[in-house]
Amino acid sequence: MHCELVVPGLFAAPAAVRMPSVELLLARGRCTSGGSHTYETWLRDAFELEASLPAGALTLLAAGGEPGSDWWTRADPVHLRLMRDRLVFVPAAALRIQRGEADALCEALNRHFGPQLHVQPTDAERWVLRTSEGLAVAGQPPLELAGRDVTLAMPPTASALLNEAQMVLHTHPVNEAREARGEPAVNSVWFWGEGRVPRIASKRWHSVTADDPLALGLARAATMQHRPLPPSAAAWLDRAPEDGRHLVVLDSLRAPLALSETGEYQDAIARLERDWFAPLLAALRGGRMGMVTIHVPDAAECLAYETIRADLRRFWRRPKRLEHYA
Repeated sequence: MHCELVVPGLFAAPAAVRMPSVELLLARGRCTSGGSHTYETWLRDAFELEASLPAGALTLLAAGGEPGSDWWTRADPVHLRLMRDRLVFVPAAALRIQRGEADALCEALNRHFGPQLHVQPTDAERWVLRTSEGLAVAGQPPLELAGRDVTLAMPPTASALLNEAQMVLHTHPVNEAREARGEPAVNSVWFWGEGRVPRIASKRWHSVTADDPLALGLARAATMQHRPLPPSAAAWLDRAPEDGRHLVVLDSLRAPLALSETGEYQDAIARLERDWFAPLLAALRGGRMGMVTIHVPDAAECLAYETIRADLRRFWRRPKRLEHYA
């Protein structure tokens, strides 16, 4: 069995954090690819897509929907904070939106736009919009923009639509209640990831395990086995086949890293070490697994490290802190 882990944000760990299992896997393994990408770009390339990543259609597909031949885009709920001469972007991951709030806000948007557009929440933080081919949204994924000035980052062809949506959301009772509780209003949506469901010929993996809807949507589009992420590698190994290549997406570091939530990041990376890296290292040592590959899309230099059982005997390659790879 070959387990491939995708762990964006891994090398942002503070210097004081020690991760003995993953440090050993990295030190004894070999670098197989270089460069730096966003997580979304890594997914696009890994699944051999010819065009950009159609995040809207894939998110709907992962939720059990049927995008058909329509064009979809993500229309994620966000908060735009006015700061004198700039707008600071706050993504949904920081807003703690409830599903009932998402449903009510999407209903208001659909009532306003009528049959022209249809917004649908797949969960509280991820909304999708059926759109026309000519909308040409060019927005970046929300986590990439967290805390940044988005005055110049607005998708220009969608700006009028955004302005209308902001007017609808501004006076909605959901936002009045949120502001009364001292919570940021959901005062805008963010368009990104337009396109149709892609045709995927690649069969690189036998299975894909993830909570991220983009990875699950790609797996479904490719007719690969796919399942939600279990709480630990032990639970994953209980269900995994004995052979083949299997992709596991561990993306729990992305949101706390983007939101500068240091304590949450440290808690999340400690759970990865305990629940995933340590059990997978033990499985590699015991012969239950033939290879572990760790992909870190946002690494500065080496994007992937491959480690086989025999590599663990290379004692002269001493483990280093994760900051060494940043």
